[in-house]
Formats: sequence, C-alpha cells, structure tokens
Amino acid sequence: MLEELLAGDDEVSAAALAALRGGATYSVWDTTHPAERHAGVFARRLRRMRLRGVEPLGLERMVELLREHARPVSGGMIDSVDQKWTFLCYFTEDGSALVACARLQRWVQSSPAQE
Repeated sequence: MLEELLAGDDEVSAAALAALRGGATYSVWDTTHPAERHAGVFARRLRRMRLRGVEPLGLERMVELLREHARPVSGGMIDSVDQKWTFLCYFTEDGSALVACARLQRWVQSSPAQE
C-alpha cells in the first residue's frame, strides 16, 4: 500500500518509491498530530539547514503542503539501504493519501573500525 501512496509524479515521492523498491526499511506511525505542528518544526529545521548550506530535497514544499492541509496527519520514514537518506512522509489521517514527502541526508558517524 505504501508503494501505491508514493506513486506520485514529483521527484521526492519517485525517489522514496525507488528506495522502497530497492529494499529500504520503513515505518509508519499509528498516531496522528496536527499538520501545522509538523510544518512549524520542519520550517525551523529548514532554516537551520540552509544556514549550514544544506538544501534537503522537497522539505520546503513539504512545509507548504502540511500548512495547506490543516488537518491531522500520520507520518512515516523510509531509510535507504545505503543509510544515506531518510524520507519523511506524511499521510492523511485515514492513511488513504500522501500529503507530503521530503528527503533528508542522514548524518552517520564513523566508528574507529570504519576509519
């Protein structure tokens, strides 16, 4: 069902779908929260990321879509197989449609064994 929800025509959902089909792990939360709460949190994170020169794929659009949605959403995450990317996805309260999706680069610390 998650694959069907990600079958949109935007770059982020296409990348999330490709990651999922490539064996990515995912989780979808059973709880819902007001979309505006998520929009506010990610608007602040976007500002901080931009100060560091990072432009996450689709995050600005995700903030806009969550604000426009103005109803509760449920969320989920998809972690790419190579652990480089996390996709944040928000769905309608009943889980029947994708509201917004963004791709964030994961910050993986190297261990002494990797150096």
